[in-house]
Amino acid sequence: MKYYIETTIETDFDSAVEKVKEELKKEGFGVLSEIDIHEKLKEKLDVDFKKYKILGACNPPKAFEALKAEDHIGLMLPCNVVVQESSHSNNINVSAIDPVASMMAVNNAAIEPIAHEIKDKLTHVIRQL
Repeated sequence: MKYYIETTIETDFDSAVEKVKEELKKEGFGVLSEIDIHEKLKEKLDVDFKKYKILGACNPPKAFEALKAEDHIGLMLPCNVVVQESSHSNNINVSAIDPVASMMAVNNAAIEPIAHEIKDKLTHVIRQL
């Protein structure tokens, strides 16, 4: 089982990041964090790495449901979405965690339907790109 949902799009990196944020918002997600891996690796290790951002996306109503069902679920939140330059072309690769796959580690049946709902929303985001 793959642990992510992905697509490749033909656009520039910054436009891709903005489009991903727009589509996440349409599905009820907010971006809680944005980590620029390219920048951080340059700053900390003085290495050049492709453009690569991790967006920490959260759907507050579903996160609240999950938190009520499982005390430690915060360890699995937020849902990460990665925007990166493709290694094989000039395209941009966008991937999102598959919450069904990641929640398999949680032994709580109440989490499963929430994970499926979030997977459907993230899949829709990826398809709209």
